[in-house]
This record gives sequence, C-alpha cells and structure tokens, in this order.
Amino acid sequence: MANKRVVLSDVARLAGLSKATVSRYLNNSIVLPQQTTQRIEDAISTLNYRGNSLARRLSKGGSETLGLVLPEISNPFFAELAEAAEEAASAHQYSLVLCVTRNNLEKEMQFIRWLDTRQVDGLLFATNKPDNGALLAELQGQSNIVLIDEDIPGADVPKVFADNVTGGRLAAQQLIDAGHRRIAYVGGPGELMSVRERHEGFCQALASAGLPCPPELVLMGDYTREFGQYALETLLALPVPPTAIFAGSDYLALGLLDGLRAHQLSAPQDMSIVGFDDANYAELITPRLSTIRQNAGELGRTAVELLIKILKEETPQENSIARIPVQSVSRESIAPCTTSLDSPRLNKAG
Repeated sequence: MANKRVVLSDVARLAGLSKATVSRYLNNSIVLPQQTTQRIEDAISTLNYRGNSLARRLSKGGSETLGLVLPEISNPFFAELAEAAEEAASAHQYSLVLCVTRNNLEKEMQFIRWLDTRQVDGLLFATNKPDNGALLAELQGQSNIVLIDEDIPGADVPKVFADNVTGGRLAAQQLIDAGHRRIAYVGGPGELMSVRERHEGFCQALASAGLPCPPELVLMGDYTREFGQYALETLLALPVPPTAIFAGSDYLALGLLDGLRAHQLSAPQDMSIVGFDDANYAELITPRLSTIRQNAGELGRTAVELLIKILKEETPQENSIARIPVQSVSRESIAPCTTSLDSPRLNKAG
C-alpha cells in the first residue's frame, strides 16, 4: 500500500502549531521565535514534507522560472540554444520552461503575457518571422525580457544577436577566395534583421573584390529547406546560373543540396555552397558543409546571464545589444571555380 502523501496539516500537527501559522512561515510572511521556527523545520525534516513549491515561490513574488520562447525545436540550431540556456538557468537555480510557437502570433503574444501573470520571472524570446506590429505592441511596457537571434524593430529591450554582417562578409570571402565571380545569396524573409545584415556583409565582400551583386542572384523567402529547393530551381533556370551560393542558414543549404541532387548535380563539383550557423549536422552531411559558425550555445548562455542580471537589478533594462562573434568554417562544399560562367552542365540541368 502506497504511503499517504504528507500535507501541510501533518506538519502543523507534529509541530504543535496551527496550519495557518506554518503556512505563513513557509511563505515568509511571519517572523517567529527561533524555538518555534526550529519545531517547524524539524517537523518538515521528519515528515519529508515537500509541499507546493511553486505556490510558495509565487507567494514570495517570483516563480524562479524562466521562459524560453522559440519558433521551433526541430531545427538543431534552436535545440542547441535551448540546451545551453537550460544549463545556464539551472546554474542560477532557475527552472527553464520551453515554449514552442511554430510561428503562431497568438502563441507568441500569449507567452509574453506570462510576464503579467508571473508564470515566469523573465522571458528569452526568439521569433523568425517579420512582426506586423502586434509583437511590438505586446512588448510595450514589459521588462524582464531578452530578445535572442532576431530583432523586433522598435522593441526597447535587451537583445543578443550574432555578428551577422561579419558573417555575411566571411561567407562571401570563402567563395571569392575559391575563384568564384558569379555568386548568389539565398536568405530568409527580407524584412528580418538577420537576413538584411547577412546580405549587407555579403555585398560588402563582393564590392571589395570588385564583383557585381545582380538582383537576379538575390533570393529571399523563408528560413526553410523547402525554400532552399525552390531557390535552387530558380537559379538553375537563369540563362547564366551562379557557380556558388551563400545560404543564409544551414537549413537553407540543405534545401539547396536537395535541389542539386534532384538535377543529378552535386556540390562542390557543380555548385559551391556555404551556409550559416554551423548546426551540428553541418559536418555530418555529404559534402561536409562549409559555413559560418554562430555559436547557438553562446547565444543561449549570454541571454540567460543578461536576464539574470536584469532580475537582480544589476544592469539597466534599456535597449542594449550584445553581439556574439562568428567564425568561418571551411569544409568540402566549396571547390575552386573551374567552370566558365556559362557552364554547359548547369544550363542543361536548368
């Protein structure tokens, strides 16, 4: 027969006090003599009483819980970010609640409102779709929130982003150094900060090398594998396809590789590709993907540390931006450009 669960009245009975007195003691709403306090603590220890820890924490003004709002968890980049954030939160004795929105605006707004109901003490918030103004309006007057990875323009809250401009520049430079002169950029939604910044760095590198950036070689859509496939089809259909592509995310690069295979083409023999993220699968696929490493774990850890400082009132809550350094990673998806711009095989494949 299972043991009976110990409840508050059991503690009160053993301590020889009223249930109300014990409850107020546990909620830090009463000061008792040392002898009385010891009786309660001894009773709790003897009975191994656990009680409703969440209720007690809420009664003291906080949940000791952080929320991590992500658009998805299937993308390994976000999974790595979540793991690092949970580890960092745990080191500060905070629990971490994972909130997956699937890019549903209502869910994103609902999780922001958790701050009002004290279900969490603070939020780490990431979205990867453009804001129509609704999220910005929901954030007005909110504190204890840190934006991660992507901006919500106009939001006056702390933010932690990768150094996207440098990343775009490094990605293009990998391809330029391999001799490529007709290089395409495939990114996510053009309204997103990360997409614009990576494109900006890409264009800076091309300009420094004296290379053009024709509009037909710039495709922006979604941060999805499917859009990568669509972009590859579009680029191969051009009269003069590019010889290399910078994908604004490794997920997009997977789609580009899918599209090449569908045309019996391959990287880097027929098309050099560089991605962005250095997701954990980047060196497991064939070919191993050259990419720009933005440290998802460092994003998560930095955001948690910043949020903890805000909760402890150790740092101002005004709009500050922390940038996480990026690193160029060279693998097998880039090869020296040995084909002319009117490559017969690419034209025939298109």
